[in-house]
Amino acid sequence: MEQWTIKKLLDWMVGHFTEKKIDSPRLTAELLLSFVLNMQRIELYMHFDKEVDKPQLDKLRDLVKRCIQHEPVQYLTSRTEFYSISLKVAADCLIPRPETELLVERAIEFLRGRTGTQYVCDLCTGCGCIAVAIGKNYPDAKIIATDISEQALNIAAENIKKYQLDQKIELLQGNLFEPLISQLDVKEFDLIVCNPPYVSGAEYEKLDAKVRNYEPKLALDGGADGLDIYRKIAAEIGSHLKKDGALMLEIGYLQGQQVKGLLEDSKCFGPIKIEKDHSSNDRIVTAIRA
Repeated sequence: MEQWTIKKLLDWMVGHFTEKKIDSPRLTAELLLSFVLNMQRIELYMHFDKEVDKPQLDKLRDLVKRCIQHEPVQYLTSRTEFYSISLKVAADCLIPRPETELLVERAIEFLRGRTGTQYVCDLCTGCGCIAVAIGKNYPDAKIIATDISEQALNIAAENIKKYQLDQKIELLQGNLFEPLISQLDVKEFDLIVCNPPYVSGAEYEKLDAKVRNYEPKLALDGGADGLDIYRKIAAEIGSHLKKDGALMLEIGYLQGQQVKGLLEDSKCFGPIKIEKDHSSNDRIVTAIRA
């Protein structure tokens, strides 16, 4: 019976994934094998000659088959990296993107410019990536995170518990601001952040199969023009944001001026800034309450 070592498996997977045109074949191979063996990626290279047992080979074989069907490796391993934090993810929630780290950076910068306990609301929290990143990096924040999906909130709860942020982050199920009605102790927030569904109907049909077939439509579909959630936020924001507080939104690359216009129409804000990401696409809208 053929013996498979870590090196032999890595070499085979890299070649196989390259042939099947899987993105980042070596990284994908490392992530799958480190997950199956419960090792860090660097440990794989320290134990090249270690033989892999049949139960682990069987598990790896199943993951490789699913991977070449373009199921995201983050769902295969149930984890992803975001803002230097390891988070659990599952098919019930969107996989956090690197672009969203810019939203977290701006949120933390804003909070660090203020004094005292800062009350933060994270709308459409998904797996809780934004809330957890802010909670870990800004000690004096009290965060309420909402999402319409109970399944996504279950994943967020696990991530919050992992980093012992239970006393700082409260999860509420409901659509945007809807579940905040009962929160009598927080009427207005210093900061409201949101990475909403913003893919238009036409864009959704053209999404990569890896995204369209596996990630939840609820977390992607922003309506016919992708702006449904922004309209709702603009209509309700006045009741939830303190004067001199900030609203920070992630947006699609063509949505900057439209979202800015919606916020201007709300008559709630002074300066409104559109910021580009590292690919020079519009990505973050920041609006300061007048």
